[in-house]
Amino acid sequence: MDIFLQQIINGLVLGSIYALVALGYTMVYGILGLINFAHGEVVMIGALVSYSVMMVLVPSGLPPVLLALISVLVAAPVCMALAWAIERYAYRPLRHAPKLTPLISAIGVSILLQNLAMMIWGRGYHAFPDILPAIHFDIGGAQITLLQTVTIGLAALTMGILAWMIQRTSLGQAMRATAESPAIAELMGIPVNRIITLTFIIGAALAALAGLMVGANYSVAHYYMGFMLGLKAFTAAVLGGIGNITGAMLGGLLLGLIESLGAGYIEDLTGGFLGSNYQDIFAFLVLIGVLVFRPGGLMGERVSERA
Repeated sequence: MDIFLQQIINGLVLGSIYALVALGYTMVYGILGLINFAHGEVVMIGALVSYSVMMVLVPSGLPPVLLALISVLVAAPVCMALAWAIERYAYRPLRHAPKLTPLISAIGVSILLQNLAMMIWGRGYHAFPDILPAIHFDIGGAQITLLQTVTIGLAALTMGILAWMIQRTSLGQAMRATAESPAIAELMGIPVNRIITLTFIIGAALAALAGLMVGANYSVAHYYMGFMLGLKAFTAAVLGGIGNITGAMLGGLLLGLIESLGAGYIEDLTGGFLGSNYQDIFAFLVLIGVLVFRPGGLMGERVSERA
């Protein structure tokens, strides 16, 4: 039971990160019907910028929590500016092109960002400094660290604020109207181009926070980390129902739990043939299963009908 609880805790931490990244995918798809495959690389840039800022400030003797706060406050504008440039120069000119064209553009931007990160930060792995004290809390024989507690709580708070913004504010109303019909929204006086840009920017801010969380929880950042993380977050968005905000949150948490429980029990289930290092297969098994048996995801998705 203690192993089961430990894997649940690990899955919630991982799922919280997946959910934050999946929101970037689902918001863009909800408005444009476009899969922004460069979003994982935005997370990677956020993690590496956070790492660089923290390493510069470590000699100052500032408290680690303050270092993390400053790093994410620097990383977020960098990611937001990057998302603005991606939308403005890689996607907007192709908005009315065949669906395959912006998809190829997204893959090209992803490769470009990977290579730029490799030139700036190198090929090596970068070890994140400790952000919070190594305090552990016991829950039924399992342990949860202070950092994991903060990660889950901060992700839940961020997702709650986003859900409130989408449902209760004029910006959220404009985003929902644009997702429903950009042409009609524009006729109603909504600045569609600005709303689309803001959608990319909001997703990038979430990506910057997710990048810091990944680096802090797994103590490493590197130029290629966004590729697999992006694929898994995309799987989470599809699982929940891509284009559905609540679905992305649910899909992220479920995928994190599935992957964590699978990693904990795959060796027993396969008689030792497969080990925990094969945990990535669960994300893609989930993706295949959803596409085959429930293409709309767990919570459905209306926008796909017009895509």
